[in-house]
Order: sequence, then C-alpha cells, then structure tokens
Amino acid sequence: MSRTASLLAATAFAVFAAGPAGAFDKGDAARGKALYAQCRSCHMPQANSVGPKHCGVVGRKAATVAGYTYSPAMRKSGLTWTPDTLDRFLTAPARTVPGNFMPFAGLSKPQERADIIAYLATLTCP
Repeated sequence: MSRTASLLAATAFAVFAAGPAGAFDKGDAARGKALYAQCRSCHMPQANSVGPKHCGVVGRKAATVAGYTYSPAMRKSGLTWTPDTLDRFLTAPARTVPGNFMPFAGLSKPQERADIIAYLATLTCP
C-alpha cells in the first residue's frame, strides 16, 4: 500500500471509529454552562426540582431519575438521552414527546443546543 493510501485509510478509520458527529461534538461546554442559566428555573444539576436533575443525563434512559414524577408520555417515550435525542428534544419538546410536562417551547439555535448538550455531558452524579 502506498503512503498516500495508508494515510487515507488511517484517516477514514479515525473518522468512523469516532462515531457519527452530533450536537455534542460541536458544543462549547463553557458557553453551555452560561446558557444553562435559563434551564435553572426548573432544573438543577444535582437535585430534582420542578424538573428532574440533569447530572448523568447524557446516556440515561428517559424517565428514570428516582424520586421524580414523570408524565405518562415521557415514561412511555422509550428515549435514551443521547446527544442526538437531546438535540431533537431541546428543539421542540412537545413535538418530540407529545404530552410531556415540560412547558418549554424549545431552542431554535443549533449552536445553543450543542453548547447546552456539551455542558450536560460534563454533569456527573455523586
């Protein structure tokens, strides 16, 4: 194999091994933390409030935080909170999970969603 072919193969492997690019990959967690201030009227990172806590949300199955009462729609959604599903939900919560309890219209700006998702990915539960 030529040097050029080897480099192309290595590059292709690195791209595919990393998985599909999503909102999380393009986000700025520091900016997301600042944007998250608008979420704090209902959510806190480490404790349930009006909405469920957000620590550990990325990768978690929807409607599974202990001690929080979810809507029947959210319990039946079957979602797992990946960067892609979070992006879709944050775009239009009522359209993504009709009948959910979250009274939030959504975020129209893709970069803001990406930044918030990147921040959410940093939140770990104790």
